Amino acid sequence: MFTDLSEITPADGDSGTKQSIARGFGGASRTYDSASRLQKTMGDAMLVNIPGNLSPQAILDLGCGTGWFTRKLAVTYPNAAITGADLAPGMIEQARTTGPDIAAWLNADAEQLPLADQSVDLIFSNLMIQWSRRPDVVLAECRRVLKPGGVLVVSTLLDGTLRELKQAWAKVDPGQAHVNRFASEEDWRALTADTLPDSELEVNSIILRYDSPMALNRELKDLGAGFKGEERRRTATAPGRFRAMCRAFPGSDDSGVLVTYEAGWLYWLKPYSA
Repeated sequence: MFTDLSEITPADGDSGTKQSIARGFGGASRTYDSASRLQKTMGDAMLVNIPGNLSPQAILDLGCGTGWFTRKLAVTYPNAAITGADLAPGMIEQARTTGPDIAAWLNADAEQLPLADQSVDLIFSNLMIQWSRRPDVVLAECRRVLKPGGVLVVSTLLDGTLRELKQAWAKVDPGQAHVNRFASEEDWRALTADTLPDSELEVNSIILRYDSPMALNRELKDLGAGFKGEERRRTATAPGRFRAMCRAFPGSDDSGVLVTYEAGWLYWLKPYSA
């Protein structure tokens, strides 16, 4: 049985409802860690770029998922009080039951954080904000809860991500959205210029190899991004069309396929005057 990749990536112009996002990621809580190659790569890059002189007393892992990086933050900052927050109750339950009790786990919406103003020294948010319809509100909430002199580190995906998948679908199903449209680098710079002045945005392409387009399909499913967008096809994609997409996938051969992710890392030091 072939699965339409649009079932596991949001359709163009729609990031799904909060409830469907929470269900999708929560339902994948047990498979997420084994599938999260990209998430681990991007989160590790953020960890090494946190200022070495920072000694946070309170840390927020925003969009903590299974708590993979919450636990790493606990090792790096053993004296800090750490909160792992996620929209998906299933992810919070998995985080709570995996490993030692190193954090306060919070089921929360990043657009309405139940935290006091200026109560956090470090906010770490790895590949969460791209699923929000209102990233400006998320960043404003981060600014609100961050103490003056505190640090915000955020990773996201930018336009051009999964370009090979989009190209393959365009050949066999033209005019039908199957892959999410991520914000451009220019849009992100404009957004953060207004919300987080003097922040830095680093960008880079990350290329991952998959055994086949089907292997990409499985990894995305195991990550749990199984929500639907308004432009998604309302009937299941026929197996023949899916096989045609696999054949049309650029660079596909016996060694597998290469898939591009356009990565962005945002770093901001909250000024004492803010």
